[in-house]
Amino acid sequence: MTRIDAKFAALKADGKKAFVAYVMAGDPDYDTSLELIRGLPAAGVDIIEMGLPFTDPMADGPTIQLAGQRALDAGMTLERTLQMARDFRKNDDTTPIVMMGYYNPIYNRGVDKFLVDAKAAGIDGLIVVDLPPEEDEELCIPAQAAGLNFIRLATPTTDDKRLPKVLQNTSGFVYYVSITGITGAAAAEATDVGPEVARIKAQTDLPIIVGFGIRTPEAAESIASVADGAVVGSAIVGELAEGKPVADVLSFVKSLADGAHRA
Repeated sequence: MTRIDAKFAALKADGKKAFVAYVMAGDPDYDTSLELIRGLPAAGVDIIEMGLPFTDPMADGPTIQLAGQRALDAGMTLERTLQMARDFRKNDDTTPIVMMGYYNPIYNRGVDKFLVDAKAAGIDGLIVVDLPPEEDEELCIPAQAAGLNFIRLATPTTDDKRLPKVLQNTSGFVYYVSITGITGAAAAEATDVGPEVARIKAQTDLPIIVGFGIRTPEAAESIASVADGAVVGSAIVGELAEGKPVADVLSFVKSLADGAHRA
């Protein structure tokens, strides 16, 4: 059982929904980013999604793209992202960390080496948005063998014929992308999301967490009410981009987490 599995079991026992926060590792610099990540659990975050900066983030909207560029400009690398996880783990051995990014940096490091290093650093799961199920032998299956969850995205265009393929080797949870398009592009609506979550739940026992287009505590509550939890990324990253102090960003995160936990 991974930390992710344990977290969902605990939430289920408490009758609570999950709140997942995405932050870009190294944005705007290493120390600020680490301070923010270390403060997330106390702000109510159940699972941390740590973005891996990449030069060509095709699924990300302008907010996340710019965050990745700031992190790269500040010297962030895959190795420093793993170091950030190690530094976080010095004080927190329970909060799950999911690394979210693209395959190129992992491929360049070497899959076997990456998985050993990621596990040792305290990473619990991976979301690699540009590796389809047809490439499961490349990373997904080795990751699961190494004790890491491999979390797959389902979208509004994932029809009933495609869905079993998407779910086949997924573990930890399913990340349902509430809108078509890039991150931060539109608002998620529970009336649209609810039937889609039910459709996916008919084919898997995994928790369904909904992300993209959630920007307010009210939206987090609304979306979490029809799913097993909510993810917020662009809205949090946007607060940091405005130059707000980490304490203020964490206050905003807490308001989002409170919303999701009310559902």
